[in-house]
Amino acid sequence: MKAFRNRFRHYAKCEGRFVQTKSCGQYKIADKEFGQLKTLIKELTGINLTEQKKMLIVARLSKRLRVLGLSSFAQYYELLTETGNSSEIIHLINRITTNKTDFFRESHHFDFLKEVVLPRFYEEGMKNGRRKLRIWSAGCSSGEEPYTIAMTLQEFFHDKTGWDVKILATDLDTEILAKARNGVYSQDIVAPIPSACLRENFKKGVGANNGLFMVKDKLKRMILFKRHNLTSEEFLLNEQIDIVFCRNVIIYFDEATKTRVINHFHDALRDDGILFLGHSESVIANDGRFKLIGNSTFCKTAP
Repeated sequence: MKAFRNRFRHYAKCEGRFVQTKSCGQYKIADKEFGQLKTLIKELTGINLTEQKKMLIVARLSKRLRVLGLSSFAQYYELLTETGNSSEIIHLINRITTNKTDFFRESHHFDFLKEVVLPRFYEEGMKNGRRKLRIWSAGCSSGEEPYTIAMTLQEFFHDKTGWDVKILATDLDTEILAKARNGVYSQDIVAPIPSACLRENFKKGVGANNGLFMVKDKLKRMILFKRHNLTSEEFLLNEQIDIVFCRNVIIYFDEATKTRVINHFHDALRDDGILFLGHSESVIANDGRFKLIGNSTFCKTAP
């Protein structure tokens, strides 16, 4: 009976799964195995893992090893490198990516967008007839950034007709993208949204979503969510982008990868297009192809 109780406690702690290979504690990882995973993750995502991140990675991946019934990180690496095992690669990426975000995070960017950037593009469009705006939220996480952009656009364009405005929102993590598409958030998550803006763009959930806030369809229709690796050469649109938001993403890359990603943004942006970076990301401060026009806000210079 005592043995059964001990096994039941083990089952409960391990979230409802009887596991044979490991207790609920973390696995150990040898330097060789960490080096192999570090190299693989760098190749897949561009993220540069330092030695200080070792225990964080072990903590995030131990649960996955238990689910798979594996006894070591060596076995996990073998599984990851098997030919055609793309599904487990996606699981790996989903667990090592960082998804910290908020509505109206670094709110000065959205003030600048509404008060400076959008009026400029609007004036240009009224003169040249290009009444179209394309914005890319790169590394969109669980959707707070692109929905904040959409709310800002709604406020600016509410009395302006004839404009085609779309947002491309991309991330590498498939699970977090599903959450973004769903657009359902708790009270504490939507707290930064001004009350009038919240009423205009969200509805209160019912049933399974009781107590939650759901993004209204009019906002969702403005956004296309897609999986995309920032370090890849793939372009997701066949037209140039007017504005790119990529905030607090490239800080996880090494210098060579940062440069490659910035090159992608440069190629994607139209001349005089706008790039918003995170407050601690000064990678293009000395890049002559961009000029600083606001707080961590850059304009692509014409050739």
